[in-house]
Amino acid sequence: MNVSRLFVQRPVATALFMLAIVLAGLVGLRFLPLAALPEVDFPTIQVQTLYPGGSPDVMSRTVTAPLERQFGQMSGLSRMSSVSSAGVSVITLQFALNLSMDTAEQEVQAAMNAAGSLLPADLPAPPVYAKINPADAPIMQLAVTSASLPLTQVQDLVNTRLALKISQISGVGLVTLAGGQRPAVRVQANLNALGAMGLDLTAISNAISAGNASTAKGNFDGPLRQYSINANDQLTSVDDYRNLIVAYVNGQPVRLKDVASVVNGAENSRLGAWAAIKDAPGSKTRAASPETALAPAIILNVQRQPGANVIATVDAIKAQLPTLEQGLPQSVNLTVLTDRTVGIRS
Repeated sequence: MNVSRLFVQRPVATALFMLAIVLAGLVGLRFLPLAALPEVDFPTIQVQTLYPGGSPDVMSRTVTAPLERQFGQMSGLSRMSSVSSAGVSVITLQFALNLSMDTAEQEVQAAMNAAGSLLPADLPAPPVYAKINPADAPIMQLAVTSASLPLTQVQDLVNTRLALKISQISGVGLVTLAGGQRPAVRVQANLNALGAMGLDLTAISNAISAGNASTAKGNFDGPLRQYSINANDQLTSVDDYRNLIVAYVNGQPVRLKDVASVVNGAENSRLGAWAAIKDAPGSKTRAASPETALAPAIILNVQRQPGANVIATVDAIKAQLPTLEQGLPQSVNLTVLTDRTVGIRS
């Protein structure tokens, strides 16, 4: 049977058939996803643990090593790497391509729960994980600036009103902050006053730790009723810290304000970020410009989940930006610094 004879004898039907194929291809072209590179993403999860004050050696022995032992028992794990620095432990887990991200996430969560009893007891927060590829560049960078509010307040607004909402958008794997000025109470000890009273920095450290301890207070047992004793041990303001009793010298209380200066400030005053932003008239959203003077800013780096489409994720973020801007004060401005989809779309 000669297949080509069917088309030669029916030129009209052949022409219509070819036209239908071309039209179907043009319609399907609009639904094809776009990406800068071929879609070959290994399921990757990054686990981060914070332990303020821990040296790299302490982080490696007490935090990274116990977690690695638990993660090494997971099935489907193809590669594991870790970085232990001052106060931070970062472990990157890469799984096989045939393992779904949901399955990998469940295994990581189970391993973290099993390692909980092996980690330091004074760890301020348990390890957290994010479904991202650390080698993947951010798909979008946003800058938040304010001419009147200090960066500590801007940082709090970004954490509570922007970062959390953007993290919930489909396709977003992780939102990190650069140049963050986290609000904190800074205690600057007066060594001369401490030495005159026979005290040292350990006394201040122990007093602050004891003043912020959340422990059970007990209860009252009566013949008919039982009452629980509740009290808030958390120090929340500068005045609370200033009146904290450090020790007793000659029967008199020595308060923190007698041996140290207590002020509101940033958790790390050596962190910072700047952005060159040009005002856009009639809008809170401004444009980045290299010709404008630099201004202090909080930078949001948005990374996608492995397997998520870059264009679809960025479009979803931009669709939410007007709503997020309405929840910010008038003195706070939001700027799109970089957008990876510009080159892809072109």
